[in-house]
Amino acid sequence: MRILLFLLTNIAVLVVASIVLSVLGVERYISGSGLNLTSLLIFCAVFGFTGSIISLLLSKKMAKWSAKAQVIEQPQNHKEQWLVDTVAQLAKEAGIKMPEVAIFPSHEANAFATGWNKNDALVAVSSGMMDRFPPDEIRAVMAHEIGHVANGDMVTLSLIQGVVNTFVMFFARIAGYAVDQFLRKDDEGEGVGIGYYIATIVFEILFGILASMIVMWFSRYREFRADEAGARLAGKGAMIAALARIQSEHEVSHMPESMMAFGIRKGPKPTLGELFSSHPPINDRIAALQNL
Repeated sequence: MRILLFLLTNIAVLVVASIVLSVLGVERYISGSGLNLTSLLIFCAVFGFTGSIISLLLSKKMAKWSAKAQVIEQPQNHKEQWLVDTVAQLAKEAGIKMPEVAIFPSHEANAFATGWNKNDALVAVSSGMMDRFPPDEIRAVMAHEIGHVANGDMVTLSLIQGVVNTFVMFFARIAGYAVDQFLRKDDEGEGVGIGYYIATIVFEILFGILASMIVMWFSRYREFRADEAGARLAGKGAMIAALARIQSEHEVSHMPESMMAFGIRKGPKPTLGELFSSHPPINDRIAALQNL
């Protein structure tokens, strides 16, 4: 299923991007006279944003499939009824429409939110959290996820990813073209050689690694904002207690990798690798809440 989703998403990106480029009448960005930077920038922006936008639009379906989340259409027991009523109350207080509520099978205590806009979202909690956490801490976690939705974090992250994708592609192709021209001989004619394609791939990898630091910085920043929203909606004490309980559970994550950035999971220990982490350490998050 994950492979199928990956293939379908990329096919959709290629089809939509090709149609948009055709409608815009974008010319080839490499010609005998060199690089057409305007056409190159439009080309990169179309491909860079198309992938992010399609992923955003499909986020709810992909989350349900990848996490095996079961949406609560009709509550089957008092726990499910309580969860739906709690989310409804939190959504009303946050000023958003009632999101879909789901439970996904996982012993790990976790939760996530996703959706293409704040009035058409999904919030989900793991079965393990429902079984082990007290109601006030589950409510705090749900408030955290509602905070993500109300803050528009999914949309903002997608837009940032689109901008990053655009400039990674743009500068990688400029650098690749420069390397190719440096390596080529004068009698090799117009166009580009294999050096362009190899260099572009290498630079895309290098620039992509650097650019991911920007995306992950925002991801960590939005966790602090969502914690603050959770504290405002459910109480600072409950939010701190929920984070502390998550920190105390030393378990391997079983959440699908595609949903990791949207979960409330604990972050890494402070290291250089924290620059590439989607979540800050829980100790830092608790300290920030205590200082509110």
